[in-house]
Amino acid sequence: MRVLMTGGGSAGHINPALAIAETIKRNSPGAVIEFVGVKGGKEEDLVKREGYRLHFVESAGIRRSLSPANLRSIYLAVTSPSSNKTRAILDEFQPDLVIGTGGYASWPILVAAAKRKIPTAVHESNAIPGLTVKMLSRYVDEIWVNFSSTAELLAKSKKSRVIAVGNPTREAYGALTRKAAREQFAIPDDRLFLLSFGGSLGAENLNDAVLQMMKDYTAEHPEVLHVHACGKRDFETCQKRFRELGLSAFDNCILVDYLYDMPARMTAADLVISRAGAMTLSELSLLHKAAILVPSPYVADNHQFKNANLLYGAGAAELVEEKELSSGELTEKAAKLLSNKEARRKMEDAVAAFADPDANKKIWERVVALTTRKANEKR
Repeated sequence: MRVLMTGGGSAGHINPALAIAETIKRNSPGAVIEFVGVKGGKEEDLVKREGYRLHFVESAGIRRSLSPANLRSIYLAVTSPSSNKTRAILDEFQPDLVIGTGGYASWPILVAAAKRKIPTAVHESNAIPGLTVKMLSRYVDEIWVNFSSTAELLAKSKKSRVIAVGNPTREAYGALTRKAAREQFAIPDDRLFLLSFGGSLGAENLNDAVLQMMKDYTAEHPEVLHVHACGKRDFETCQKRFRELGLSAFDNCILVDYLYDMPARMTAADLVISRAGAMTLSELSLLHKAAILVPSPYVADNHQFKNANLLYGAGAAELVEEKELSSGELTEKAAKLLSNKEARRKMEDAVAAFADPDANKKIWERVVALTTRKANEKR
């Protein structure tokens, strides 16, 4: 089996692609899997780190504001699927299946593959499908979604079948017990571990609020270990602010750019502060983690708020909107949860109900169905 995975720009698109690739390899050890992305995207780091070969196509995102850059994006959307670079990838690799996970990086190769009648699928992790997924719905054989309600938003697609499969997760999520994860990082069982992050690229307002929390709360509570990943884009600025606040003097305050061992870190955590992307919520649910969600307001249709509000309404997470970050509410809620083990336990029980442990199995079944159907057509 030869499979091309595509999707990139941010970790939110790359991590589900890596999880699907891992599922395929686990079920078909002889499968050959390669990735397609764009130069400068987070895939250059994450995909290569996992040892997969990475090809590049030309594509660019369309900005929500009026911008001259959108002219280039539209031009590439029209021309890149038929470009020599895109065609050469398909000619060389000869895939049995091409799977995308959204984002502008997945557009050229999926459209080109669909036009060649190569089996194609795209996975949408969020409740509200992104622009690329909506556009791809006219071309691909199947659209795999996390939320059943997403199917209604893609109902106009006559060609594609929309199938609810859940969100794929890496095998590392759930591979360790809490005790083993904490031993890995030398965290005593009686020490509280607060993990916070704002995304692979960064989140300026959330970073500012978390650094202020470290100053106002964490530095005063040595029994709390607080690790914050601020994103590579914002690391220099955050590092400077970290030093200005005098946080370098406190060994329980740790600032990093990105966490490559996120499954183990999240497993070890007592409380997580994060954005509300669908993949993160699936991981929190699978690991039964208490969390404070700060949805990004800079995404299409405010889908992160809708994701977070669903968990908040079920008592499965706390919710702080970005506009409330300057009020100190994030610090207040974190302090309350860290001081109340029973409240965290109730939240952990509630979020567990949102986990779909069979998602990887469902995705593998679709992979088999698509490749088998194509093989039968060739006979």
